[in-house]
Amino acid sequence: MNLSDVALFRAIVATGSLSAAGRQEGLSPMAVSRRLAALEQEVGVRLLHRTTRSVALTADGETFLPLARTMLEARDAVAAAFSEQHEGLSGVLRVTAPNRIGRAVVVPLVVRLMAENPLLQVDLTFADGIVDLAASGIDVALRVATLQASELVAVRLVDNPRILCAAPSYLATHRSPERLSDLDAHACLTLHAMDAWPFQQAGQPIAKRIKGRLAANSVDTVHAACIAGAGIALLTYWDVAQELADSTLAAITLADAEPEQLAIWAVLPTRQHMPARVRQFIHALKSELRRLPLGISERSQAGPGA
Repeated sequence: MNLSDVALFRAIVATGSLSAAGRQEGLSPMAVSRRLAALEQEVGVRLLHRTTRSVALTADGETFLPLARTMLEARDAVAAAFSEQHEGLSGVLRVTAPNRIGRAVVVPLVVRLMAENPLLQVDLTFADGIVDLAASGIDVALRVATLQASELVAVRLVDNPRILCAAPSYLATHRSPERLSDLDAHACLTLHAMDAWPFQQAGQPIAKRIKGRLAANSVDTVHAACIAGAGIALLTYWDVAQELADSTLAAITLADAEPEQLAIWAVLPTRQHMPARVRQFIHALKSELRRLPLGISERSQAGPGA
């Protein structure tokens, strides 16, 4: 089987069109169509439904996609096992991460890795939503969430607790809340998809309904509004680590409840055929996150959920 055609099939699925995959691979739409047809003839089934504007996986295509990924991972692992002994990391490292952590931590890290490994290429996707690893051909996804059970592999990198915080200018004119119920009297900055904040109270999880005059669709917007003194926000440590350190924001501690504890996870599609570039990136990322003074637990463990 021509693995270049298999890689092209994966690119078509990831981009959503033959023309976009062609631009990515430097091929004309006609050449992409011919090679896809050749792959389908070799496999013996139709893999994609085509229209003039989009493509969609057939049932057989859904079955073939994870097999295609496994074949390509095995090919890359074989190549890496020999080339990296002499030439360092190589191939394309595809990473997705939330916007703030991506810009603050991932970008400087991959720039350093590329400088140390001239044959390494990096493809970054920053988004606060969940990206489909299999369909997008992603090697590693950084996630800050309570992970759901799945077939993906999750490696805990560092703790990342939620923190109540506000600007000193806001707290100068509003008495800092002391108990969970005090939040009812404050301007709380909310995300569109999160109208209740998760806490632990007396050892039990509790969702505190929140009201405020400002809601936003992104963490960046809530973060900026909090710094501007618009109210109290519930953000993760890595969203506000720098601001807490330089006193741009102040942490708020409640006597009867504490925010939900989260972590930063590296989520992988599989443990099999993991290229050296992926292993090295995860190792370097974990070291980078733990190098900085967090003041929180540095436990690490592997988990099955994602």
